[in-house]
Amino acid sequence: MENKEIKNNVNNNIKVLGWVAFFGGLSQDMIVPILPTFYTQILGLSKEMVGLIEGSVTTVVSLMRIISGIISDKIGKRKSIVFIGYLFSAIGRVLLPLTNGAAMVFGLRLVDGIGKGTKDAPRDALVAKSSKMKNMGFSFGFQRMLDTLGSFLGPLITAGLMLLFAKYIDSIKFRLIFLIAGLVAFITIILIGLFVVEQKGERISSSFKLDLSVFKGKFLLFFIVMLVFTLGNSSDAFLILRARSVGVSESTIPIIIAMFNLFYALLSVPSGVLSDKIGRVNVIRLGWIIYAVTYLGFALAKLPWHIWVLYAIYGVYYSTTEGVAKSLVAHIVDDSNRGTAFGLYNASMGLLALPASFIAGYLWDKVSPAAPFYFGALCSIMTVILITLFKIEKS
Repeated sequence: MENKEIKNNVNNNIKVLGWVAFFGGLSQDMIVPILPTFYTQILGLSKEMVGLIEGSVTTVVSLMRIISGIISDKIGKRKSIVFIGYLFSAIGRVLLPLTNGAAMVFGLRLVDGIGKGTKDAPRDALVAKSSKMKNMGFSFGFQRMLDTLGSFLGPLITAGLMLLFAKYIDSIKFRLIFLIAGLVAFITIILIGLFVVEQKGERISSSFKLDLSVFKGKFLLFFIVMLVFTLGNSSDAFLILRARSVGVSESTIPIIIAMFNLFYALLSVPSGVLSDKIGRVNVIRLGWIIYAVTYLGFALAKLPWHIWVLYAIYGVYYSTTEGVAKSLVAHIVDDSNRGTAFGLYNASMGLLALPASFIAGYLWDKVSPAAPFYFGALCSIMTVILITLFKIEKS
């Protein structure tokens, strides 16, 4: 009887955490499409400040993923840290309607970022612990499916709310959507608190030692290449600002982002399968070429329909690089060092997001709105050359 109860709790965790990911993604992607416009048109922030805020959020998320993973291993608690992470994000979002300047919105976005980074590693550990080895792929696939579904529906709901609140001035309209998104985020807290069951670890590590010996060989070369690419990969907030600058309406942007998420979701698995057949570096290189073409397109875009096409292509880029790059890291690093390698990889990409977004904001304000995209395309072309010369993937 006891074993059956444990099994039911384990299966229930997978389902509940999937819906937690759904509502978390839904809440986040209700906010993302209108946030850049809120920054610039309602709060009057410069593009440099937008880059500073969003770059800082990305950096904080990355660092907290490492820290929370170490802490959850140390104390042997997953559920409580996941709960705290989602709580921070919900608070950061529900209070956004109260913002009236750069300092407050910066602070609340950082609170959201801390929460987002805090919950990721322990949530994945809890999913893994709640899964049987033979069902591990299904369990994580279920999380990804519902998370992506939330990201797909979020912008569509925002588009609907923009129409529903059309009679209100923009300031009130945006703040109402932020409030609704924040309330949706609190659903995750209820689900975790009431329905997720803690899975105790068999052994808790007491060491916080970071083994830097992984910085060698093919991983070091790939790490260098990714640093060059990330320097030109600024926050996607600049894509939204670019769309607005060529005449895309604020109510249309959420639909465009939903389309992007749909392309990303549908093509991620085929891209992964393709990488197994023709090599991970080949698929990543293809993705970076697509990125360069897309960014050149954003630089040259003149009409709203250009943005629709470019966002669809941008979804293809994401599908060919996000998962495949992590697969490459696992492929070129020994099993005993993979945890450290992934930690360093994620942290470094996040840390460079801040200067990348700041550079983009500076180029936009001081040179032209097209300049950040020319710079991003140039960095991408450089990484294609570097990854070809370095011959990183094992045979």
